[in-house]
Amino acid sequence: MNDDRSLMDKTAMGMMKMLSDSGAMDMLIDQTKRMMWSVVEYKEMQMIYTCAMKEIKTKLEVLDCEFKLKYKRNPISSIASRLKRTESVIEKLLRRGYPFSMESIEENINDIAGVRVICPYVDDIYLIADSLLSQDDVTLVARKDYIENPKPNGYRSLHLIVSIPVFLSETKKNVKVEVQIRTIAMDYWASLEHQMKYKKEIPDAELVSSELKECAERIAETDSRMLSLRRRIEAAEDIPTEDDELLDRLSRLDLPI
Repeated sequence: MNDDRSLMDKTAMGMMKMLSDSGAMDMLIDQTKRMMWSVVEYKEMQMIYTCAMKEIKTKLEVLDCEFKLKYKRNPISSIASRLKRTESVIEKLLRRGYPFSMESIEENINDIAGVRVICPYVDDIYLIADSLLSQDDVTLVARKDYIENPKPNGYRSLHLIVSIPVFLSETKKNVKVEVQIRTIAMDYWASLEHQMKYKKEIPDAELVSSELKECAERIAETDSRMLSLRRRIEAAEDIPTEDDELLDRLSRLDLPI
């Protein structure tokens, strides 16, 4: 009788363990499914941001084509774009104390999609910004003018956060894109400063930072002088006649578009 009782107890304990293990397995499967769905949703979100980035880049490339064909001087030197790396997205969320979710990413990170425009002169920056923002499907979300108000380290650039509609097969989604517009000289400084910033050990770090800021000041002064020289040259030129303008346009017929 005791042996039968012992066997029943062992059987009951085994069944409880199996049920317990089954519950844990169900939880694990459920968590795995949620993680997999998060990965799928994140990839789809990247796709939408990539499309928004392409939309903005195309708008800028259209302006680039127009300036090449219609005007003597093109205010756009180059256009580049990039999608923020997943590692950088996670790091930014953690640093700011936000959860990792699609809603959190869309609400709190404005620079997942980024487009950079490089211009020859400072006034070109504002011309391109105004041309982009005047388009009726581009909405300005935020504007930071680091040319008028440089960062403490000397960084200069105009940053625009814009919203653009992305039309998918079954829906429309408004997506934020960061547009950075700067001169060739500003970009030169920013590129080198970025490389130096990510060095693990910089000897005399404070002195290097001080010299970098001094370089930024000199580059800003050079930008200003170059703009002044261009304006002096333009002011000295004769006002073109209608015939002059026609000949100038004809000379551009074979330019690549």
